Amino acid sequence: MCGVTVRLKSTGYMYSTIPVASGKEPGNKLGEIVPIEKNKVVAFHYVLENEAGEEVENNMAEEPMIYLHGGYRNLMPALERALEGKDKGEQVSVTLRPEEAYGIRKEESVQRVPIKHLLEKKKRYQPGMAVKVNTKDGPKDVVIIKVGKFNVDVDTNHPLAGMAVTFNISIEDIRDARPEEITHGHSHGWEGAAGH
Repeated sequence: MCGVTVRLKSTGYMYSTIPVASGKEPGNKLGEIVPIEKNKVVAFHYVLENEAGEEVENNMAEEPMIYLHGGYRNLMPALERALEGKDKGEQVSVTLRPEEAYGIRKEESVQRVPIKHLLEKKKRYQPGMAVKVNTKDGPKDVVIIKVGKFNVDVDTNHPLAGMAVTFNISIEDIRDARPEEITHGHSHGWEGAAGH
């Protein structure tokens, strides 16, 4: 299978997405129950809700997210702690405070950005639109506050900053990480063989 690395839309954390293989997974005996612990690769589906209980993201109809567990900063640390010790097939609901999730809102986080640096090209931009801006650290989610002829003023806080959020997670599978995944600090897809 071929691997792809993607960013979870709302977090910016890196994950791999690949169909979960059936049968014997790398490093585990067929049918073996393996709890989530350091150096395990975990596949999960999730529904993300804001503090009003409204669904913000949902990957239930897509391939599961896949990450390397164990403090490698592949997940929000509080979310990773909540998954520790859980088993394949478990359903987990985790509510995170703003400082554990997308951070506290910073009122001084408004910047003027040339429209050419916006990644989604639209004929017309409007205040309140969520867009991605190209930065030296890669794409960043921002919200447009004011639109000018050549520039937009954007709020660089994450759209969910200052909010408590709830992740409803379905743990699909768990396997041992391969040595190169541990060395690199992230999964290489479900079978552990996906390249960079």
